[in-house]
Amino acid sequence: MTKTMILRSALPSPFGRKVKIAAKVLGLWDEIDLKLADTTDPADDLRKQNPLGKIPTLIPDGHAPIYDSAVIMAYLDARAGGAKIIPADASKWDVLTLEALADGMMDAAILQVYEKRFRPEEIRHAPWVGYQADKVTRGLDYLSENLGRVGEVEGLPNVGQITTACTLGYLDFRFEGAWRTVYPTLVSWLDRFDKAVPAFAETAPPKA
Repeated sequence: MTKTMILRSALPSPFGRKVKIAAKVLGLWDEIDLKLADTTDPADDLRKQNPLGKIPTLIPDGHAPIYDSAVIMAYLDARAGGAKIIPADASKWDVLTLEALADGMMDAAILQVYEKRFRPEEIRHAPWVGYQADKVTRGLDYLSENLGRVGEVEGLPNVGQITTACTLGYLDFRFEGAWRTVYPTLVSWLDRFDKAVPAFAETAPPKA
C-alpha cells in the first residue's frame, strides 16, 4: 500500500504509541511511514515540521503537519470515516475528557523523567518533581475509583481508553510498574485491554 502519511515519533513515546494504536485499529497503519525523530537534535527536520519540536507529528500528503496527539487522533478518526474511536453521541465529551486526563498524566510522568535525565542531582527541584508525581497519583486514584467511566473495550477502543492504556504502559516502562501494587483494579483493566487490542502489545516500547 502507498504510504500517504509520515509519522514523526520515537519508540519510547507514549504519545506516539497512542497514535500508532489508533492507526492500527482504524486500519490506517499501512499508509503510515514511521520516521524516528530526535527532539534534542537541532538539525532534525522535526523543528521545521512542528515549530514546537515535539512528537508525535503527523504529515499527510498534501496537508500541513498535524499535532499534537489528540488532534492527530481526531484526524485519523475522521480519515477512517468518523465516529470510530471518537463517539458521535453525547458520550464524546466524557471520552475526550478521559483522553485529556490521561494525556496530562503522561505529561507529568515525562516531566519527572526529564528532570532526572537533564538536570544534575544537585540542582533538581524535589518539590516540583513531587508536584508532577502528585498529578499522576491523583489521576490513578480517579481512574481506579471511576473505572465505569473508563469502560471496557467493545469493538474498537475509544481515544480515552487508548490513552489510558498508554499512560499505564508508560508508568510500567519508566517507573517499574510501581503503580500496580496500589491499583489492582487498574491492573486487571489493562490486562483486559491488552487482550482486546493486539495493537497495544505490538506498539510496546523497547525494553532496553
